[in-house]
Amino acid sequence: METIFALSTAPGKAAVAVIRVSGSEVPEVCRVMCGDLPAPRQVALRALRGRSGDRIDEALVLFFPEKASFTGEAVLELQTHGSPAVIAAVLGELSRIPGLRQAEPGEFTRRALDHGRLDLTRVEALSDLLAAETEAQRRQAMRGFSGELARECAIWREALLRALALLEVTIDFADEEIPVDVTPEVRALLADVIQRLERQVRGVGIAERVRTGFEVAIVGPPNVGKSTLLNRLAGRNAAITSEHAGTTRDVIEVRMDLDGLPVTILDTAGLRETRDAVEKIGIARARDRAKAADLRVFLSEKGERFADLAQVGDIHLVAKADLQDGADGISGLTGKGIDALVARLTDILQERASGAGLATHARHEFAMRKALMSLKEAHEHLDLGESLTDLAAAEVHSAVRSLDSLVGRIDVEAVLGEIFSSFCLGK
Repeated sequence: METIFALSTAPGKAAVAVIRVSGSEVPEVCRVMCGDLPAPRQVALRALRGRSGDRIDEALVLFFPEKASFTGEAVLELQTHGSPAVIAAVLGELSRIPGLRQAEPGEFTRRALDHGRLDLTRVEALSDLLAAETEAQRRQAMRGFSGELARECAIWREALLRALALLEVTIDFADEEIPVDVTPEVRALLADVIQRLERQVRGVGIAERVRTGFEVAIVGPPNVGKSTLLNRLAGRNAAITSEHAGTTRDVIEVRMDLDGLPVTILDTAGLRETRDAVEKIGIARARDRAKAADLRVFLSEKGERFADLAQVGDIHLVAKADLQDGADGISGLTGKGIDALVARLTDILQERASGAGLATHARHEFAMRKALMSLKEAHEHLDLGESLTDLAAAEVHSAVRSLDSLVGRIDVEAVLGEIFSSFCLGK
């Protein structure tokens, strides 16, 4: 492979910049720019020089040998001062060294995958970690990056390979009397894996919501205080408020962090009968987004319940509590009931988030569901007698292949383009 280099820290002015080089030309890069390689994983202060001999900068130089680096190749990190001029000069010198080229987005991580330093689930988790905005997203991404899903998958795979070995013994000696009936053990192995897979499949939806964010829709009739409530929750004037009904025509979104959970609050158009064509479109959108949201907060002054939209667990509040003596409700204008609402939203969403599994992407769910279908077919074949043992074995083989695609042992090229498109050049 060619030796690659890139700026690994954010571009622009900063105190420190990290420039990373990976590949077989690392010793030559070090010789040309700053002398001999430092001892592995030992920081050395070196002067960086260009081909003319002029000093570019003083930098901390860190060397990771082959098979002991992030990419699995020899890696050199140059920790320079973070001025744009220094960064440009260093990158320019690297580009002039034969055998080096600028890295493509995600190429360092791709090489880590190619050299077995990461599996596909850890690559995806690294992408999630880089994109994490809240504590819950960070924790979930770290679970994946630490290899929890890959280890669980290895347990499933080991059990299925054991089941396959037993089934294939039965097939190989079909004409002979086998002293021990292996079917009970095979059934137990398949049942255990099926149960584990089903548990993970149930948790994918919630894990995806933690990764992408929960949606909470504020719903109610016009001029009931929905936009005022949104502005109070956001701490800014995100939505236009007016005493005139029908001001909100489109769905307005505000991103929030509720106790580490990513949440998007939706301010929707007031629900009513209207002849205004534009308002009708807004109301239709409001209904669609409210139905699709994870949770709805209904505001009303006259006890409207909107039964066609309400779902179990939704929150129903009396609006404009500041204008109603003794009313146990909420007011976005004065802030009455806001803290209680935030606490209630947090409790509900935290309880839901607790059901998140190790699998966090739709691709994971697809592979696990495919494996489940194969294993259930295998179980049915076993129920029909020894004559279908070969078909049961074929289904177990299919399940193993599905799990192999989950961690990237096979079919890896099909998903790499999409995954690495979100990575930066230095990662």
